[in-house]
Amino acid sequence: MSATPGRRPGRGTRRVLKVGGGAVLALVLGYLVYAGGQSLLGRASVPPPVPPAIPAVVAPARPDSFVGVVDAARAAVVNISTVRGPRQGGVDSYREFLERYFGERIPEEPTQSLGSGVIVDPTGFVLTNNHVIEGAQIIMVRLADERELEAQVVGRDARTDVALLRLREGGQFPTARLGDSDALRVGEWVVAIGNPFGLEQTVTAGIVSAKGRVIGAGPYDDFIQTDAAINPGNSGGPLFNTQGEVVGINSAIFSQSGGSVGIGFAIPINLVRELLPQLKDKGRVSRGWLGLAIAPVTPDLARRLNRPTRDGAVVGEVVPGGPAARAGVRTGDVIVAFQGRALRRADELPRLTAKTPVGSEITLTLLRGGQELAVKVRLGELPETPRR
Repeated sequence: MSATPGRRPGRGTRRVLKVGGGAVLALVLGYLVYAGGQSLLGRASVPPPVPPAIPAVVAPARPDSFVGVVDAARAAVVNISTVRGPRQGGVDSYREFLERYFGERIPEEPTQSLGSGVIVDPTGFVLTNNHVIEGAQIIMVRLADERELEAQVVGRDARTDVALLRLREGGQFPTARLGDSDALRVGEWVVAIGNPFGLEQTVTAGIVSAKGRVIGAGPYDDFIQTDAAINPGNSGGPLFNTQGEVVGINSAIFSQSGGSVGIGFAIPINLVRELLPQLKDKGRVSRGWLGLAIAPVTPDLARRLNRPTRDGAVVGEVVPGGPAARAGVRTGDVIVAFQGRALRRADELPRLTAKTPVGSEITLTLLRGGQELAVKVRLGELPETPRR
């Protein structure tokens, strides 16, 4: 029932409520006296359980400012610009006309890209996104002190969109400290520093909106979501906690306009930290490989398996001759644990497999025909062009 603004309930309305309430109360009292041939009113009533109170927040919910974080961290944040080679594919009709009738090859103009990065080693190693430097012929890094230095690619990983650069000029450079992204909590304050739209050393703040986001960027999605403003040009820049430690590398936004709508995504720094040794030593990342195509457990399948949850991963396809096929894994099996660790979601399996060294023998726990089986698999190496 909706109330009309400015109009108070009339006396008649109040009277109806009183009468109805009194009638109901009389019926209830009569039942209590009659039930079981004895009075129930004399029994001691048991009070309903009281839900636990929300604990008081001792620490201030919002810092007075982020000046200390910014002063400590901004010197390690850099602007990255690249010059890329000619575009591949597609034909410029005007260029084709000139080349056909004047007989000269007219080179395409190089394209430029702007992004951000963060220095993570005093000898000049810089973290950024792979998509910032992909296809670059020249990479220039502009430091906070306005020096502009050339950089080279040390290693990159397209599957996680991480790249490691090194400044060509020697010296000691200001370095950001790496934090613990696993320790981040939803609701915690974070600060992004980068170069949105080429505006250098721009600082924005927000909170951790969610963790473990899967956005369809790849098989190892595990993003930190934040409402700190992230825009084109922030890619590759750092996300800091309130201790001035890097907890993520800003990588993507959800936007229908191209600008920030308060939904940004950062790669957790703990994932990046795992890749750094291989990027430095080999220039690429070697990952364990099962040779499977998987899917989430559907509600219907969970019912047929008499399982109360949808935990696990359904094997949709087994690559012939792959590690899982050699171990006897079949299509339709449901993998519920990896090395004794229960799988809550299907997308956890690729991440656990990828971080396990190639050649390791691991145990998969799976369900087949209502029976639980333990299967040992020796991991292969994930191909450069993944088959599964």
